[in-house]
Amino acid sequence: MKTKSIMIVGVGGQGSLLASRLIGNVLLSQGFDVKVSEVHGMSQRGGSVVTYVKYGDKVYSPVVEKGEADIIISFEALEAARWVEYLKKGGHIVTSTQQIDPMPVIQGAAQYPEDVIGKLKAQGISVISANALGLAVKAGSAKASNVVLMGLVSAKMDFEEKYWQQAIEQCVPPKFLELNKKAFEMGRECVLQQA
Repeated sequence: MKTKSIMIVGVGGQGSLLASRLIGNVLLSQGFDVKVSEVHGMSQRGGSVVTYVKYGDKVYSPVVEKGEADIIISFEALEAARWVEYLKKGGHIVTSTQQIDPMPVIQGAAQYPEDVIGKLKAQGISVISANALGLAVKAGSAKASNVVLMGLVSAKMDFEEKYWQQAIEQCVPPKFLELNKKAFEMGRECVLQQA
């Protein structure tokens, strides 16, 4: 199998490490060789972060080059636009509609761009978006928006839902298990309803 690449992009404190662990767990359960990079960027709350996940029969490096990502998972709308040049032709962006003002906007030196997701779609890019934060709050905690996004992603990858459920059971502490399972289902349902 040809190597495939996933990028997880967002802002520090949004849970990208758990997201990469869940994806890695699912891929390992399917017998793939998997490489996950460390988080790059300012991983403290508020800084831009990126994690690379590569999988296939044999993977030599986790690094994803421009034009190579099959899927970009974005925890925040502007981050999807910031990393779009890494998406391969025919790839998918899975993004939360959440907007977190970057430092130049907070300082008044810039404005948050309007209709970021609409502009990506206008370029002919396949974009699946949902209010992951809103769905996570409905599931019981704003912190579960990362798992809502995993629900969205699961609908775009060819692995049975049971493997995602097993990954959640293995990666999430027991006291948060039901909450995260609910968040995952809400994300998955959101995509299936849009299909």
